[in-house]
Amino acid sequence: MDWSNVTAEDLIEALRQVDWSSPPRPLSEFFSRFTVPRTVSKWDSRLKCNLYYYRTNYFIMIVFILGVGFLRRPLAIVAALMTALSIAFLNDSFAGIFSEKVTRTVRQFSPHLAAKMRPPLRPVIRGRPSSKRAIYICGQPRWVFVLVFSTVSFILWFVSCALLTVLLALAIGLLATIAHASFRVPNLKARLNTFREEFRTVWRNYSEL
Repeated sequence: MDWSNVTAEDLIEALRQVDWSSPPRPLSEFFSRFTVPRTVSKWDSRLKCNLYYYRTNYFIMIVFILGVGFLRRPLAIVAALMTALSIAFLNDSFAGIFSEKVTRTVRQFSPHLAAKMRPPLRPVIRGRPSSKRAIYICGQPRWVFVLVFSTVSFILWFVSCALLTVLLALAIGLLATIAHASFRVPNLKARLNTFREEFRTVWRNYSEL
């Protein structure tokens, strides 16, 4: 797959739709084979490939760096978790899994309340469901959860007085992610046709050149 033809918008859209429930790549694979890209085009292709392929590892690494920065501020750790959840809700797969698990847990205690947490029925046009797939979490639009968790996390950041700490930790996490994705040589698994097919299933605007 020619990753140089993948735009940043396409990559973001793919990361939003792809399944994030898969486990992270092994550390022996994650920390191996680093080289300096020879050209800007190779660096661009390598960066996009690794960001997609090691997405779970990078997410865990950023959360870990944030957690290390907040060891002396327990409230800031909660704020970091709330921020991570608000970002994770933007992913379709995570939003669906989270909604299903919460609804299943609530059903054990209150079946009537769990019934209200079901998403509304999709509109049917000419005998077919609407092509627009709205994401619901526990019966509410996804943006409601993103807004609530983002607001709560911002309040916790302000109360814990750790805004400078989070900015520094977040900057370190992003720089570490970009550095790893830039110098990590894409392995054979990232180049297989099966990986291309996986990307096609989540990339709506994909077109063969």
